[in-house]
Amino acid sequence: MRLDSLADRNPRVPPQQLVAELVPPPRFSDVRFSTYVPSPDHPSQAEAVAGMSAFGESVLKGAAPRRGLFKRRAAPAGPPGMYLDGGFGVGKTHLLSSLYHQVVTEGGGTAAYGTFVEYTNLVGALGFLPAVEALAPHHLVCIDEFELDDPGDTVLMSRLMRELVDRGVRLAATSNTLPGALGEGRFAAQDFQREIQALAGQFAVQRVDGEDYRHRGLPAAPAPLDDAAVERVAAGRDGATFDDFSTVLAHLAEVHPSRYGAMVGSTSAVCLRAVSTVTDQMVGLRLVVLADRLYDRDIPVVASGVPFDAVFTDELLNGGYRKKYLRAVSRLSALARDGAQLA
Repeated sequence: MRLDSLADRNPRVPPQQLVAELVPPPRFSDVRFSTYVPSPDHPSQAEAVAGMSAFGESVLKGAAPRRGLFKRRAAPAGPPGMYLDGGFGVGKTHLLSSLYHQVVTEGGGTAAYGTFVEYTNLVGALGFLPAVEALAPHHLVCIDEFELDDPGDTVLMSRLMRELVDRGVRLAATSNTLPGALGEGRFAAQDFQREIQALAGQFAVQRVDGEDYRHRGLPAAPAPLDDAAVERVAAGRDGATFDDFSTVLAHLAEVHPSRYGAMVGSTSAVCLRAVSTVTDQMVGLRLVVLADRLYDRDIPVVASGVPFDAVFTDELLNGGYRKKYLRAVSRLSALARDGAQLA
């Protein structure tokens, strides 16, 4: 029996669908501020819940319909932007998704939610001005994992955000800061404010301390399975895919990253044979995007070969994209723990 393969999938996604899919990922579809459990050891977590909730209320207060076709919304009472500053795995995405649901699901407002990469992909697919026009009707635009290590795209996003603020849109953003970064996150806040230049003074910074929740009381990346076990899981699970790791990496080069979500969308598990250490920067960055889309959709990963905490070389982990690679290791390890239970 021939098993389903990710390498056989090359979906075509209309640009309009990219806009419609700017919502929190399935993993965070049911989260709310009430389901975020602040750590008593880190008071800033409870403060972040209160601060983000208050920001959401201010968005809804300014969400009254505009009178006249060309009227702009009234200026917000508070800052037009909110930035969550903290390490990865402390729940920033949970809080950002909760803000979206407060405004849209509970408050009847409109919002867009996507990662930094998804917005840059949107601009690439639509063009800059059409992307502005597609986002401007929203009361709120949420930007998760703002990429401070990508100068060109950061300038693009700064310009996009400035256009949206000028049209009365409120903004909320997080970034991919590491707990070990200089100043434990303060450095990232300063970087964010410097990179968005003219907008910096319009963002309130909300600190979120804590440790990576994906590693609280959990072991490191699980030991890989053998090849035969990976194939058995794929054969016995409806909707699972089965590929050699090298084949998937080669296929990712043929699919635009904006379509990775559609590529894995109907998958119940991703089974990978012979995972090996990635040495090439471009290959590694494509794997990071795939890891994000798998994690967003809570898709378990079953793998043989090297464990995921050894999937990137030390050179990559210590280079300019360190934040992205460590986030991918954290997420792939979490999904591999889920996958190990299937075997």
